[in-house]
Amino acid sequence: MSSEEASIFSTFLFCLLMFVFSTSEIEARKLEVEKCSSSCGDGKNISYPLHLKGDPAGCGHPELELSCESNKTILESNSGKYYVKRISYDKSTISVVDANLAYGSCSFPSTSFSPPGLIFRYYFDYNLNSYAYYVNCSSNIVDQAYAKVPCLSNNQSNVYVYVAHDFIETTHLPDSCAFITKVPVVLNGSVDKPSYEDLRKLLESGFDLTWSDWSWSLSMTHFFPECNDYYGGIIRKFICYQDDIRFPVDVLIIGRFILAPIVFLVFLIHKYRTTLQTVDNIEKFLHNQQSWMPKRYSYPEIIAVTNHFTHKLGQGGFGSVYKGQLHTGRLIAVKMLENSKFSAEEFINEVSTIGRIHHVNVVQLLGFCSEGSKRALVYEFMPNGSLDRHIFPKENKGQTFGWEKLQEIALGTARGVEYLHNGCDMCILHFDIKPHNILLDHNFIPKVSDFGLAKFHPKENDFVSISATRGTIGYIAPELISRNFGTVSCKSDVYGFGMVLLEMAGGRRNSNMNAIRSSKAYFPSWVYDQLNKGGDLELRNVTEIESVIARKLCMIGLWCIQVKPADRPSMTKVLEMLEGSMDDLQMPPKPCFSSSRHISGREIESDSSTEFLVSEWIEECSFNDSYA
Repeated sequence: MSSEEASIFSTFLFCLLMFVFSTSEIEARKLEVEKCSSSCGDGKNISYPLHLKGDPAGCGHPELELSCESNKTILESNSGKYYVKRISYDKSTISVVDANLAYGSCSFPSTSFSPPGLIFRYYFDYNLNSYAYYVNCSSNIVDQAYAKVPCLSNNQSNVYVYVAHDFIETTHLPDSCAFITKVPVVLNGSVDKPSYEDLRKLLESGFDLTWSDWSWSLSMTHFFPECNDYYGGIIRKFICYQDDIRFPVDVLIIGRFILAPIVFLVFLIHKYRTTLQTVDNIEKFLHNQQSWMPKRYSYPEIIAVTNHFTHKLGQGGFGSVYKGQLHTGRLIAVKMLENSKFSAEEFINEVSTIGRIHHVNVVQLLGFCSEGSKRALVYEFMPNGSLDRHIFPKENKGQTFGWEKLQEIALGTARGVEYLHNGCDMCILHFDIKPHNILLDHNFIPKVSDFGLAKFHPKENDFVSISATRGTIGYIAPELISRNFGTVSCKSDVYGFGMVLLEMAGGRRNSNMNAIRSSKAYFPSWVYDQLNKGGDLELRNVTEIESVIARKLCMIGLWCIQVKPADRPSMTKVLEMLEGSMDDLQMPPKPCFSSSRHISGREIESDSSTEFLVSEWIEECSFNDSYA
């Protein structure tokens, strides 16, 4: 049994045991509840879901607690103290009266009434139930709807009681009156405008509270104590006491202890099968291609050659890269792939592409690891890192190249990309040509790397079919974003290479929104204007030969970034242009420049970003049918 199978089986056993023991625990709790019953001595039987303060835990719901005082059953809450007059378990109601209004006493009721607890609710019958509002007035009120309370009134103030179904806003009161408090009252239908004496008798008879709409939650919170102890605030309210819904406790038990484990098991099985399918696809591919593949390493071997991953070279969206050393002494770079960021398709792409390529300007894949969920790629070590470290020295503090060296690196990179397009049986499109993916060995020889987005296509085909946009904004060709600009082909890599040439010549990223001169914010646009009017490139301390190299790299770059693929040269032609004379180059048409390039370097993440690019290209290019 594999480790994954063992994990699935152990999880299944755990769920099964949880179901058995939890069901037994519920039955035991039901028996305990049936034994709970108490009284304050006034003849009122108190049993589940009600309970007396001090009863054993589990005898009732914690928010339906009563207490005893002088042989009287009391319900207390933040709004005051209430005497319990009757309890009806059949109707799930409890009849109470404000202690300040009981037994004929003349007093204000307790603080404005609110249900004592989350579960109690005022049993409101619109035809009979209302609120008695106590108000204090500085002058006499002649309105018969206001009943004066003689025992609470004096020369300075007059206390009145007003009965209404809804809360009286301050603006509805007479100008001389102020609201004091309120209490529920059950009206007698025969009394139209009751006097205070009538109201006093009605208030003394009390009102009803109910827990009927909450019967399911009482059962749930009793049998599921986390509703009492774990959840808090709003979360507790919604999970344990949802309004307007009533579930039988049996349904809840079935949902929690039968359906939930089944759903969880189905998820685990689906996850397990998906993992197996991914691994199986990779294994089938590796088995079919084993005749030409580089060496396959086990995961323990990867741990050994990297010395337990002690020397980390960098971190990317795919995972991490570590420095290692083979037993022969050869230095290597090991890219550890994270499943969530590097799919099986990308892994197969990388192995199948680089594994069959042997070219001085393409990074060499020495081996790989595919062991369960552990996947790694083993490359030759590039001691001088990626090109962006050297052409953007202010960003990465790398070495700055001279113009002759920049031309050598441009030539080497062009040879690598041209080999991908024409040197193999199938044309290989890279789709992510950028400085970060051009590595430099100990002699600063450039090597094209990172083939996760690469795609094969027959050389006889003029276009490539791809289902999704791929690449990095700032280097991605227009046709990769919208087919309205043209078909996807080898010319898509030419566009990315052109952007790299311009960044090499400019010594900075093409987009620089912090540029002092706004005209230089987007470098390709500024370069075109300079070359077109015969101006210089504002180079300092350069020879005539170096100035020619700079102008040459810029002009070829501008040819490569034409919006229409048909206007761009092939990589073979680009190579000829780089190897040829500046005198043989003609000024290209002005490319359409999109201001959206200021997001250069960010990978395509969503449809919204691609729509933004398309809209800007269309606006800049005065887009018409000629681009279709």
